[in-house]
Amino acid sequence: MVLIRHIPFLRAVFFHSISAFGGPQGHFGMMMKTFVEKRKDVTSKELLDINAFCQLMPGATSTQTLTLIGYKRGGIPLALLTLIIWMLPAVTIMSALSFIVNQSSQKGLSVFHFIQPMALGFLAFASFKTLKLVQQKSSRIILLICALATYLFFKTPWIFPIILIFGGIVGIFSKHTSEEPVKWKQRSIKWFPIVLFGFFFITAASISESARKNDWTYRAPFNLFENMYRFGSFVFGGADVLIPVMYEQYVVRPETDRIKSNNQNVIKIKQDDFLTGAGMVRAIPGPAFSISAYIGGMSMTQKNWNWQLAGCIIGSIGIFMPSFLLCIFFYPLWENLHRYKAMERVMQGINAAVVGIMIASIVYLISDTVLPQLGLPITDALLFFGVIAGTFTALTFTKIQAPYVAAFCLLLGLIFG
Repeated sequence: MVLIRHIPFLRAVFFHSISAFGGPQGHFGMMMKTFVEKRKDVTSKELLDINAFCQLMPGATSTQTLTLIGYKRGGIPLALLTLIIWMLPAVTIMSALSFIVNQSSQKGLSVFHFIQPMALGFLAFASFKTLKLVQQKSSRIILLICALATYLFFKTPWIFPIILIFGGIVGIFSKHTSEEPVKWKQRSIKWFPIVLFGFFFITAASISESARKNDWTYRAPFNLFENMYRFGSFVFGGADVLIPVMYEQYVVRPETDRIKSNNQNVIKIKQDDFLTGAGMVRAIPGPAFSISAYIGGMSMTQKNWNWQLAGCIIGSIGIFMPSFLLCIFFYPLWENLHRYKAMERVMQGINAAVVGIMIASIVYLISDTVLPQLGLPITDALLFFGVIAGTFTALTFTKIQAPYVAAFCLLLGLIFG
């Protein structure tokens, strides 16, 4: 790989990493603006296809989507660089937080006051752009059914892969195909990612269990890596599922009678400290899975700073590694399936399902966040709705780039937050 020709792309990834607020929904809208409309690294159909694939995989969807954009441009080396540049700012912030966390840490977050309505604006933009891709009557029916199901079962983590599978099955019976099919590159299958995944999974589990049974003095790093690797391998539904799973593992479970009597040296984090990290990770740009760095650091607070820093690194690597390896192995298989004509109909159904999920997400978020704003003073409510409308308008009808929109909303929070 000639790295120098990819520097503009990596620079775009970096600016995306420090301005991508709002979780996966907001991230997708920003990717659409930056990597589809401005840079043209992928087409809108390719981005939808990548996103659909990532919805079927465990791990952080927005991280995997961005990583696979890098993979399509420059193979595994560029995919790895993309992942590192994307996760590094958020991981650094969350690692630092583990050193300075205290009960008043949330009070200085007024600068993020308008990030939530900005994320809604990004989601509205992404929905508007992708809705135009769903043109066939059968696809629109799939869209409506999937949107309704997503809204009704939004907090059920398995609903997303189930809906995508449903969309694909229904789509295969459609008689319509795209007028301009995407030319998919046929890729060779590389087996070492899945071999590495299996090796680390089995080895981490074995060593962690040995450390627990024999009560090793320095067992915490091994237990931490196994926990994070397991979460990254099996958690579907993004951070909304990961954070409750971590809460049960590190806050609730250590307080049970069985653990107190049989496994006293288990990793344990105070409830207030955990909730501080869970709140902060929602307010910073980048992947919410970066909470793993915070948890890793907090798990080592009883030791010196070297151990705490090691915990941040171990937690970050553990959570991001498995989904990276799984995506790099399975995505070429996914792309190669596109050579079959039936796959185009399947993808039409899946893409319609993805758009349905996006529309349901914005409806759900509106009901969950916008409606409470109606009880605010008129000035606050107008600012909230104004940020949503302004973000959507700027992205849709102007050439203003996503980082500038995010910077303006941060400035607005600093002034009015």
